[in-house]
Amino acid sequence: MGLIGGSLAWGVKRRELAREVVGVDRDPASLRYAIETGMIDGSAGLEAAVRGADLVVLAVPVGAVAALADELVPWLAPEAVVTDVGSVKLRVVERVGSVIPRFVGGHPMAGGERSGAAAAVPDLFDGTQCFLTPTARTDPKALEVVERLWNGLGATVVRMDAAKHDEVVAAVSHLPHLAAFALVNAVAAADPAGAALAFAAGGFRDMTRIAASSPEMWRDICLMNRDPLLGMLSRYADAVGRLRELVGRGDGQGLLDEFTRAQSARRGLRGGSG
Repeated sequence: MGLIGGSLAWGVKRRELAREVVGVDRDPASLRYAIETGMIDGSAGLEAAVRGADLVVLAVPVGAVAALADELVPWLAPEAVVTDVGSVKLRVVERVGSVIPRFVGGHPMAGGERSGAAAAVPDLFDGTQCFLTPTARTDPKALEVVERLWNGLGATVVRMDAAKHDEVVAAVSHLPHLAAFALVNAVAAADPAGAALAFAAGGFRDMTRIAASSPEMWRDICLMNRDPLLGMLSRYADAVGRLRELVGRGDGQGLLDEFTRAQSARRGLRGGSG
């Protein structure tokens, strides 16, 4: 019942997409909060929650998905559909798809730096995109069920090969988080007393907001998407190296060219400069 799982459950409840929504969490306080706010209809242990369920969403860190899937296999009804929300897909769909026949890999492109049930909001996925990563063995009807879930939550579904997905998110999601962590650490190390950080304004705060995200979650993501992420880190290191070189030799035109190219690419993003 964290940010993603809680928001999904709450959105399903608000939009009446299911007859009953049952939450599972190791933290009793999270479950109490979820029930008090109307996020879920009730809570149960894993076995009781899974037995008889039509759809099971594994909203846990990517490093925990495989073990959780193994645990619930004995209790799943034959027709039950299972999906996840992890931001690494290739290893997950290969591993979980081999033990759960009606598994569909999923990844909503939504979130935030806050975590836990208290961070959940019922409209988190409205207007977002959600990747689904079917394989040759994915049950078409199970895929349809998961697609309807995300469409019902206001998301646009994008079907993509799992390996391609991991390359895409390494570039537009995983690398930015690592860049934010590195930027905060670099400034903090250069300023042990915190004198400069005390004056951090909009630019620094905007660029490093995501560095407040869960360290454990991002550790797992980095380890599971290692190869695509290493490739993007090399590209990023090259880009930073070019800037260092241009600044070092006082190349104003070179800097202007780099900044103009970046400005043009940024303005081309969906939603423009906003």
